[in-house]
Parts: sequence; C-alpha cells; structure tokens
Amino acid sequence: MSDADQKNDERHLPEDEGAGRRKGVSLFGVSVEYGLHTLLWLIAEHPMRASSRDLAEMQGIPSAMLAKIMPKLEKAGIVNSSDGITGGYELGKPPANISVLEVVDAIEGDRKLFDCKEVRRGCVLFGGTPPPWSVDGICRIHAVMLRAEKRMRSELEKTSLADLARGGRPEEFENLVADWFRDRTSARETARVTALREGRRTPR
Repeated sequence: MSDADQKNDERHLPEDEGAGRRKGVSLFGVSVEYGLHTLLWLIAEHPMRASSRDLAEMQGIPSAMLAKIMPKLEKAGIVNSSDGITGGYELGKPPANISVLEVVDAIEGDRKLFDCKEVRRGCVLFGGTPPPWSVDGICRIHAVMLRAEKRMRSELEKTSLADLARGGRPEEFENLVADWFRDRTSARETARVTALREGRRTPR
C-alpha cells in the first residue's frame, strides 16, 4: 500500500485509532481488515450478490478502497462477480474453505515478516572477507523471524471465514441486512427504468 493510500485510510479511522496507527506501521494494512469484514457480509443468504459500493456503504468504509480490494479477491478465486442490476460479488467457495491466510495473501501478496540483509557479513574487521564461523548456517536473527512467521501463517491458515462468522450477528439483524440490500437493488432498478423512460421522451 502506498503512503497516500495509508493516509487516506487513516482519515476514515476514529481519531484515537488514527493517532495510534501513525506511531507505527502494521505488518498488514487496513485493506486486510476491510476485505475480511466484507467477506463476512457475503456469507449470509442475502444478499446473494452485492456491489462493492453497497458493501462499503453498509460498513461505513471507503468505497474507492473496497473497489480496489474486491478484484484482488476475485483474482484469487475467493469471490466471483457478475454484471447488471442484480449483479455484484458473491463467495467463490464455501466459507469453511476460505482461510484467513488466503485472504491476507490475496490482498497483501506473500509478504515476508522479515527481510534479512546479512548484516553479519559487513563487520569492518573482516576486511570484506567474513570468516566461515561468522556466516556459517542461517543468520540466527533470521532464523527466529522465520519461526515466528511460520507460526503466524499457520494460525491464519487454520482459521476460516466460517470460524470468524461463528456466533456473530443475530437473526433479527440479518433480516434487516437482507432488507437493506434488497432495497438497494430495487432502487437501482427503479432508477434504470426511469432513465429509460425519460430517454424515450427526450426530443430528437
């Protein structure tokens, strides 16, 4: 994510959260949070499909940002899309078969926890030729970072969307969500029909 995108994301965070983010950069950007929350909305029976704009408005997140995230998820096979008034995005496979790691990698790429620069080779006392004992095997700092990364990815891989959704929104609220998305689709269809009628009445 570019610095400009990150600053834009901060403007949509509560004041205390934005201030906290400026103190340090997280390994995974806010795009991962947006993406995962959005996928959780698509688990429900309704909406069957939803536009990125509607999904963004429902959650109060930047629609421009979500419009960039969804194609990445589609490319990874996590969601499918269709065009038209009733088109939009839907899950590409059952939520139990979509891991958090898969979503993270789709949005962020296979980002590494640590990029070892082999600093151990540069000691001035080596005169440009580090002795074997100084470079034997993997760097111990790199090794501990690799172990940490392996454990982190393992945790993300064993957690699915279905796991995240378990014990979530009550049925009464799900019904409100379904009605909201139906109303959005109906409003678009009404606007389309009205535009067509007005177009026919326009003098040539």
